[in-house]
Amino acid sequence: MKATGGSPRVRFAPSPTGYFHVGGARTALYNWLFARRLGGTFVLRIEDTDRERSDDAWISGILSALEWLGISWDEGPYRQSERLPLYEKAAAELFAAGRLYACDCSRADVEARNPGRTTPGYDGYCRDRALTPGPGRALRFRTPDEGVTLVHDVVRGDVEFPNSTIEDFVVVKSSGDPLFVLAVVVDDISMGITHVIRAEEHLPTTPKAVMLWEALGAGPVPVFAHLPVLVNEKRQKLSKRRDRVSVEDYRAMGILPEAMRNYLALLGWSPADGREVLDLEELVSEFRLEDVNNSPAFFDERRLLHFNGLYIRALDEEEFLRRALPFLEPPSGPWAPGRFDRAQFERLAPLVKERVATLGEVAGMVDFLFADPFVVDDHDRATSIGRDPGARALLEQVAEGFRSCGWDAGSIRAVVTAAAEASGRKLAKAQAPVRVATMGRAVGLPLFESLEVLGRERALGRVLSALGAGAGTPAGTGPGGAAQPAGGAG
Repeated sequence: MKATGGSPRVRFAPSPTGYFHVGGARTALYNWLFARRLGGTFVLRIEDTDRERSDDAWISGILSALEWLGISWDEGPYRQSERLPLYEKAAAELFAAGRLYACDCSRADVEARNPGRTTPGYDGYCRDRALTPGPGRALRFRTPDEGVTLVHDVVRGDVEFPNSTIEDFVVVKSSGDPLFVLAVVVDDISMGITHVIRAEEHLPTTPKAVMLWEALGAGPVPVFAHLPVLVNEKRQKLSKRRDRVSVEDYRAMGILPEAMRNYLALLGWSPADGREVLDLEELVSEFRLEDVNNSPAFFDERRLLHFNGLYIRALDEEEFLRRALPFLEPPSGPWAPGRFDRAQFERLAPLVKERVATLGEVAGMVDFLFADPFVVDDHDRATSIGRDPGARALLEQVAEGFRSCGWDAGSIRAVVTAAAEASGRKLAKAQAPVRVATMGRAVGLPLFESLEVLGRERALGRVLSALGAGAGTPAGTGPGGAAQPAGGAG
């Protein structure tokens, strides 16, 4: 399966040992963009030779995340666990050629010989013992004693590794299982991979890969490009134990795939003109591997949220509804069965779209319509009603107006405006107690349009409930979504 016609062949080769890391997603994206721009082939290969940690559920997660991001593969997914005969054959050839030797040293044996040595690690003890392969014996690569191994890297330039610092490394464990370094090289050779674009953390193993590639007589080694590490705000490498790093988490919180894709592309690369918002076609046409820098890239969640907000606001209303409804309707929606009313949401959706950074925030914008029970935020009630000496009189006038006014945003505004003027306050300040009483919190969607959708009966009931609760008294919830004073109906 060699490359033909000069078209590049790249591969993304994740290990299915956990949730799909945003760093892995960035690596997949860069490989995919490179291949698409140059008319190449993107190969997906699952490196699942770690039997103890690999799990089919993680594989499903990887495939689902790639599909969500719009990263399609041309070949695969291949699984290394199904390619073991290839690795065994390569190991046998290398052993026959004298490039590998058998070793029966345990870790304890190696450590026992290390004290006093200037270079810790394996000391070549079994190099000349002429052991034959067998159970309990690993196979080690015989590294050159002198010289350097040169890695040509598109991102980092030429990197030299003195051979004297590279121990005779294991390629087949004593259990007979091939190690990553052998399996990767054999697969890259057999799949005709021309460019290896991967994370910086793999750079230290690259001279070993070059040695194996050359020992197998496979021709020129591929072009390497090691991508900059992703770091958090403290410039620490992103860690799943400390940071939010899984693509699945961001998908669940309502990040749009196109926003995530755009943001990931800029973690180590940018177009020549410095633009930040690029659609998929622009990313493909402008991405250049040689323009990737080697400095650590800050994964800034706040910047991602900014990008996502831009993409949400760019959606047309129909598309926004399609994207938002899975976060609202059963089984994912937070409401009790039967509480969500799609028609009501559609009336407010244009206002919601302009105010959220993620789709996960949509429910919180409209919970005053669908939550059962309706809950008033204690802090906002105390601040906007309980500690405001004029709030009661204002709410009483608003309640009186709500009983008879026309029920549209303009008529509702007129009622609140009149109450504001009677209380000697500006409209913005008069809205606060009304908003808290009817919508449960001090910040949210535009008040008058929201109350129009809420309806006269529920809006009036909630204002009366707030009055019945008294200043600063916690309110419970009564039938119909109207907050009731604790201990009885108002």
